[in-house]
Amino acid sequence: MTLREVLAKNLKRHRLAAGLSQEELAHRAEVDRTYVSSLERCQYAATVDVIEKLARELEVDAALLLERP
Repeated sequence: MTLREVLAKNLKRHRLAAGLSQEELAHRAEVDRTYVSSLERCQYAATVDVIEKLARELEVDAALLLERP
């Protein structure tokens, strides 16, 4: 499993656990909704800054988004 796939899986899992839509998470993290969708579909790689923003809004440590199962 690539790191991009790990991020995609963890991002979606934590987003759903938080009860957030892609749109709401994107709004809170100040990124485009299509970018969140693309991350969850492994279309793009995320910068460290974006990972930190998403983690903050999901109320998890950024390292959890990159943790392999």
